[in-house]
Amino acid sequence: MRRRNRSRSRLGSVGFHVGSLALTAVVLYPALWMLMSSLKPSSEIVGNVSLVPTGASLDNFVTALNGIGGVSFWTFFWNSVILAVGSVVGIALSSSVSAYAFARINFPGRNLWFSLMIGTLLLPFHVVIIPQYIVFNNLGLVNTFVPLLIGKFLAAEAFFVFLMVQFMRNLPRELDEAARIDGAGHIRIFTAIMLPLMKPALVTASIFAFIWSWNDFFGPLLYLKDPSLFSLPVALRIFVDQTSTSDYGAQMAMAVLALIPVLLFFLVFQRYLVAGVATQGLKG
Repeated sequence: MRRRNRSRSRLGSVGFHVGSLALTAVVLYPALWMLMSSLKPSSEIVGNVSLVPTGASLDNFVTALNGIGGVSFWTFFWNSVILAVGSVVGIALSSSVSAYAFARINFPGRNLWFSLMIGTLLLPFHVVIIPQYIVFNNLGLVNTFVPLLIGKFLAAEAFFVFLMVQFMRNLPRELDEAARIDGAGHIRIFTAIMLPLMKPALVTASIFAFIWSWNDFFGPLLYLKDPSLFSLPVALRIFVDQTSTSDYGAQMAMAVLALIPVLLFFLVFQRYLVAGVATQGLKG
């Protein structure tokens, strides 16, 4: 019986690992195909699902680094860095302050305003984009980074505020009471007590904000008109032109280069992401 149980457990373990590897291969196939396609000429990419290129070359990366339309790759890259880093800083600052107000300060209408903020999560982005564009256009802010960043600094991202509110509610209120006995006000409590304890939530929000901003295509496409202000997702679209020749090889190469900062950012901060998700279910 013991031998049978051992053999069954071994077969189950082998089957589990084989199934996991097969599922991993399916999930990673698009990324691997993109990487290998960046080494192929454009003629081999369209209509070809083979992974191995017949003649691997780095010419696509040279073309991608040279840029397009007189704008180099590094211009697109630094525009994306400005937008992504600005989004991280804005969301970390505004969302944490707003979350502290909702979670720790009793003010008239707090539950109502919090409910209204949560209700904005149900509002599709495309419903408000036209009035937002009209407002920014009347203010002369179109073709600048302001429309893409101002909402991040004004706590307009309800998801991140909600994330930090839920995290902060799990922190014991005895910390606030002890600080008030020592004469600390809200500013001191927030900066000296809450912010250090909110590190997992802040890093979690920063990871999502960085990735979402880095991959944002519609916002920069709508508000930015000058090619020198384009971000990487918009620059990727320029390589594909339905009216003339499309350089799919350079597009794949630029996509690989654009993916590297996201992977590095995630790998550096992933342990804080796991810690932030794990502590959401804990009670203080």
